[in-house]
Amino acid sequence: MSSTQVQASAQTLSVESFMAEIAQQNPAQPEFIQAVHEVAEKVIPFINANPKYLNARILRRMTEADRIIIFRISWQDDAGQVQVNRGYRVQFNNAIGPYKGGLRFDPSVNLGVLKFLGFEQIFKNALTTLPMGGAKGGSNFNPKGKSDAEVMRFCQAYMTELFRHIGHFVDVPAGDIGVGGREVSYLFGQYKRLTNEFTGSLTGKGLSFGGSAIRMEATGYGAVYFAKEMMAHRQMSMEGKVATVSGSGNVALYAAEKLVQLGAKVVTLSDRHGYIYDEQGLTLEKLAQINDIKTNQRRPLSDYAKAAGCEYVEGQRPWGVACDMAFPCATQNEISVEEAKTLLANGCQVVSEGANMPTVAEGAKLFEEAKIMYGPGKAANAGGVAISGIEMTQNSMRLSWTREEVDQKLQEIMASIHEQCVEYGDDGGTVNYVKGANIAGFVKVADTMLAYGVV
Repeated sequence: MSSTQVQASAQTLSVESFMAEIAQQNPAQPEFIQAVHEVAEKVIPFINANPKYLNARILRRMTEADRIIIFRISWQDDAGQVQVNRGYRVQFNNAIGPYKGGLRFDPSVNLGVLKFLGFEQIFKNALTTLPMGGAKGGSNFNPKGKSDAEVMRFCQAYMTELFRHIGHFVDVPAGDIGVGGREVSYLFGQYKRLTNEFTGSLTGKGLSFGGSAIRMEATGYGAVYFAKEMMAHRQMSMEGKVATVSGSGNVALYAAEKLVQLGAKVVTLSDRHGYIYDEQGLTLEKLAQINDIKTNQRRPLSDYAKAAGCEYVEGQRPWGVACDMAFPCATQNEISVEEAKTLLANGCQVVSEGANMPTVAEGAKLFEEAKIMYGPGKAANAGGVAISGIEMTQNSMRLSWTREEVDQKLQEIMASIHEQCVEYGDDGGTVNYVKGANIAGFVKVADTMLAYGVV
């Protein structure tokens, strides 16, 4: 190899060499490595074509969190027994604004999962056009089966450590899996108690103390609005289309609600144990019943199936059901390669991810190769954090916008995210939304990091 060739190769970056370094530095963190690989595949060719990013090692700097906080949480259950959990906050990147990202309380929580979620949040938040950095946090605490008093004591113990690391100009957590309105309320109450100030230090708060309209609905609504934008780009409508939805939490229920309102036929929802199939389609009344059973009574989806007389398929996910549109709204890696193949074979034309990275890497590649309308989570489910940003704005301005005003802003933000994906995702006449979302998010953060110098 000539000296010129050596110099040229030294001035480019390969996905393989980049990922080898990431894997070496982050052992036993498969979800994080998967998330970085998806970004690297799309962004590294762009970086090689734009040496300013290459020379400053911007992507490598993005993959290293600014700081990771890990702490012990000790609390007492109702029986007076001392319990111990582990708490985390991963503050990944604050180039364009305060750290922003949810808190997850679930037994599956570990450092690798939170790093993957925090890394995704950098790009997702950048796409919203709002000034928010990327972060994620949580604990391996399981709120299921716990009394309100136990959840309160745990949240207070968690916040007693976390409060010193957050604030409305520093880091603004929100909810995620296992952290809903009840948990956010307890967390915010303890933050206010410890700091003696009332600021927008958390989002997802109740409407009576600084929360925003449609915050609970925003992620699910946003995933549907993004799908609507993708379909409109191809001169298609949702009217009469069959949709499968996974999950039965806020994201899934409100995605299903918005789909029904826009004329689609939603035939599935799921939980950890299986899925319901309603051939006639779920109505708004049926969804209200499911919401009451799952959210208020905290009972399994199978109880609804028994009461409603619809089919419940135990031990499976809904991706074998024929559909035009799929909305994975449960958790990461819930669509396997085989399930992705089944969706395509059954004629699915749209996949809009309400959850974070719900499709395994090989399955996502199949969707891309088939050139269906595939909205990755960092674009499709950005509606939740977008309305969190809107809540921060309302808190800073000491005002509240109406439900209609916030919903209109959400639709505008999802349309803007779609436009960014189209701008950077051209793929020979179609739009590669994975490529578009990753490059658009990268450019906004990378250009800001370049402006700051090496920090």
